[in-house]
Amino acid sequence: MLLACDVGNTNIVFALMDGREVRTRWRIATDARRTADEYAVWLMQLFSLEGCSFDSVETVIVSTVVPRARHNLQVLGEKYFGKPPIFAGEGGAGWGIAIDVDEPASLGADRAVNAIAAHDEQPGDLIVIDFGTATTFDVIDFNGAYKGGIIAPGINLSLDALVQAAAKLPRIAIEAPSETQSVIGRNTESQMHIGVYWGYVSMIEGLIARLRAEIGRPAKVVATGGLALLFDEQTDIFDVVDVDLTLKGLAILAEKASKPAR
Repeated sequence: MLLACDVGNTNIVFALMDGREVRTRWRIATDARRTADEYAVWLMQLFSLEGCSFDSVETVIVSTVVPRARHNLQVLGEKYFGKPPIFAGEGGAGWGIAIDVDEPASLGADRAVNAIAAHDEQPGDLIVIDFGTATTFDVIDFNGAYKGGIIAPGINLSLDALVQAAAKLPRIAIEAPSETQSVIGRNTESQMHIGVYWGYVSMIEGLIARLRAEIGRPAKVVATGGLALLFDEQTDIFDVVDVDLTLKGLAILAEKASKPAR
């Protein structure tokens, strides 16, 4: 069994996987100060609830955009799973795709992993949207090369900035409006819901239209991340929604790393 660890700026997702199939996943807030022992105590209880043990894990793979979290995850793999983790993009788990941008080394591991998984599952030109702390748009051509993309503030960041900057605005939950809801808000909260939700949908649709126009060929849109399903309710811009895209990419890299070098 594979233990895949996707370290984002806000959360870390740990997933137990059989091949490319996600058996179960758990989420914990990202904290670079959290020690390997703390991770192990938390994971041990969750493994037990699933009827699994640490001995069932054959491989650990990590994708991280938080460099300070790396050391403790390295120790976690070595101390509690008896094997050093594979780090996405390194050694036998190198990307294996062209990173056709000005500064290839600056590309976030999560975005490269998403590109690998999307190209593996979908033919042709692709636009991958990942709804995380930031919302990223990534362009992958029909050969699987990463061509660049867009970074926009995540919807939670946008909402936090709005609430913090305007003293009288309340904190609201992000949710899809009802089908009958007017876009003319009648109170402060409804106006905020409309502005945040429909404003974000409009941004997504507008940027996708511009990307497709520049690509100049049909491009399928693949959405991932926790909020992808929320936006899929009110727009038909996504061709595929796959919340496990990053985990599948990590499984692909783990398979690649396990093959003997030729």
